[in-house]
Amino acid sequence: MTTDVGALLLETVPFARTLGITFDSVADGVAVCRVADRPDLRNHVGGPHAGALFTLAESASGAAMLSLFADQLSRATPLVTVSTVKYLKLALGEIVATAHVRADRAAVLELLDAGKRPTFEVAVELRNADGVVVSELTVDWTLRPNR
Repeated sequence: MTTDVGALLLETVPFARTLGITFDSVADGVAVCRVADRPDLRNHVGGPHAGALFTLAESASGAAMLSLFADQLSRATPLVTVSTVKYLKLALGEIVATAHVRADRAAVLELLDAGKRPTFEVAVELRNADGVVVSELTVDWTLRPNR
């Protein structure tokens, strides 16, 4: 059975639904999602609020992570440990996030099998409608073994 990772994330993270995040694609450690330009999400300069941008990026990172590790949810809980964000340009309009897992699945599972708590990085770029990178994020995930 194939898991619809975007639907899983929206089901388990209600705030992402609140922002209206939608998923274009999720597979093989890569996720692409977007948030529409909505007046209720804008900041004082007319673009999406930094919180909306961060949530979009974290949602993309979570979906990318789940595309590789959703089958491990019965034995481990995924958690964010560190996030670093760079706001590079004023974001205006619809924003698209693209996330890439920077880890080898087999290496992560080897650590989990050994009872350890693997950590790995997911890189995310946020682009405006013109394709300009407006923010970059790095999200560090861990798989905490269930007790």
